Amino acid sequence: MTKPLPEVTPNTWSFLRDAMIKPTGFREYDARWKYPEEINLPGMTALGLGLGTQMRRRGIEPVIAVGNDYRDYSLAIKNALILGLMQAGIRVKDIGPALSPMAYFAQFHLDVPAVAMVTASHNPNGWTGVKMGFDRPLTHGPDEMSELRDIVLNGEGQPHEGGSYEFVEGVKEAYIDDLVGDFKMSRPLKVVCATGNGTASAFAPEIFERIGVEVVPSHNRLDYTFPNYNPNPEALEMLHDMAATVKSSGADMALGFDGDGDRCGVVDDEGEEIFADKVGVIMARDLAKLYPGSTFVADVKSTGLFASDPELQALGVKVDYWKTGHSHMKRRVKEIDALAGFEKSGHYFLAEPVGRGYDCGMRVAVEICKLMDRNAGQSMSDLRKALPKTWSTPTMSPYAADTEKYDILKRLVDKLVAKGEAGESLAGRSIKEVVTVNGARVILDNGSWGLVRASSNTPNLVVVCESSESEAEMRAIFADIDAVIRTEPGVGDYDQTI
Repeated sequence: MTKPLPEVTPNTWSFLRDAMIKPTGFREYDARWKYPEEINLPGMTALGLGLGTQMRRRGIEPVIAVGNDYRDYSLAIKNALILGLMQAGIRVKDIGPALSPMAYFAQFHLDVPAVAMVTASHNPNGWTGVKMGFDRPLTHGPDEMSELRDIVLNGEGQPHEGGSYEFVEGVKEAYIDDLVGDFKMSRPLKVVCATGNGTASAFAPEIFERIGVEVVPSHNRLDYTFPNYNPNPEALEMLHDMAATVKSSGADMALGFDGDGDRCGVVDDEGEEIFADKVGVIMARDLAKLYPGSTFVADVKSTGLFASDPELQALGVKVDYWKTGHSHMKRRVKEIDALAGFEKSGHYFLAEPVGRGYDCGMRVAVEICKLMDRNAGQSMSDLRKALPKTWSTPTMSPYAADTEKYDILKRLVDKLVAKGEAGESLAGRSIKEVVTVNGARVILDNGSWGLVRASSNTPNLVVVCESSESEAEMRAIFADIDAVIRTEPGVGDYDQTI
C-alpha cells in the first residue's frame, strides 16, 4: 500500500520496504520526481503495478516495451518499474538504454501496444520519471495520468499472473536504420553535434556520419554527471556553447539534443541561436512545398508567424495553435491529421509520410539535413533571414510551487482577461484577444503577444513574449505581463530573463 510522503523518509527501515511517492510527481503528461527525496524504489514498483493494472482495466494486450536513459540511477529505477509491471502480469520487453523516441519506435518495431520510458528528460541530475503510452504514437495525457495517479496512490494495483521478462537486442540498430534509410547528402554539410554528454551521444554522431555529414563533436562522450552543462537545447547555456563551437569550427550549423533525445535545438552558420518555433516555420515552409495545403499544429508558446507568414499563406497552409506539452501536441497532430506539430521547447512531431507522429530529435536532425540538401544554394542563416522579422524572449520560468502554480495561474488568467475586457492597454497597445486554451496568450492589435502558463514538468510558471515591431516593444510586453505576475506573492525569481 502506498503511504503518504511524511510517513516514509530516506534512510529509514520503511524506506527500503514501503512505497514512497509524492503525489505532485504525477503531471499532465508524464511523471517526474526528485530521487530519492520524492520517490523510492518500492514506490517505482508500485508505479509499475499501477501502470500494469491500468493496462488490464483498459483491455490492452499485456505487453510493453521499456527503456531507460543514460543516468547512473536509471537502470535501478527501470528494474523496480519492471518488477511492478511483471507483478501485474505484463510481459516486459526491455530494450535497454535508449532515447525516448527509440522507445516510441520500439512500439512499432516490436508491434507492442504500450511503452514506458524511464527518463528525467531535460531535468537536471537528481530527477527521474516515466513517459508512457498505450495508443501509439500517443503518450499519456491528463486523463490517463489522473487515472494512473488514483490507481497508484489509492493502492488499487492488482497482481495478476502471466508476467514475464525478455531483453530485446537490436532495437537501437533498427531505430538508426529507420531514421537514415537510403538518404545521403548531395552537398557538403559540416554540423556541430551537441549532446551535452547525454544519451544522444550514443546516437547522433553515428546518424550524421551515416547520411554523409561532417561532424564537429561537442560533448559527445557519454557522462551521466553532465560535466559541461545540463543537456537542454532550450537553455541559453547550451545554445551559447553551440554558437561558440560553430564560430570556432566554421560549421554550417549546430544541432543540439536534450537528455532523452526527443528535442532538437539549432544554431545557424553565423552563430545565431534560432528558437525552435522559428526553425519550425523554416521547416513548415519547406514541407509545405512538398505537401501543399498541409495542416500544422503550433503550441501557444510559439511565434505568430505560423499564422501570419505570407509564404505559408500562399502555400495554402492551415495552422492550429494548441496546448503546450508533448502529449497534448502529439494527440492534436493525430486528431486533425496534421503533417507536423512544432513546439517552442524543441519538440517536433513529424507525422506520416515524414515520421510516425511522435517527437524525435534525431528525426528532426535528419529532416533538417534533408532540408539543407534541398536548399543547396542557401545557408541556414539565409533561411532564417528570409522569415519576417520578429523579436522574441527566451522561455522564462519564474518559480511557483507545484501545489500552488495552477491556482496562481487561474488568478493571473482572470486578471489578464479582465484587462482585455476593460479595454486596458498592454505595452501601449490595445488588447485584441486573450486566448485561454493553455494559460493566457494576450494578443495585441498588431499581432504581438505575451503568454503566461504553468509548467507541466517543474515548479514554475512559463512566460514568453514576441513583438512584430521591435525589441523595445518586446521588452515592454514582458514588463507589463510581469507586473501582473508580481501581484501574486507566491511567484518567485526567474530562471533567466531578457
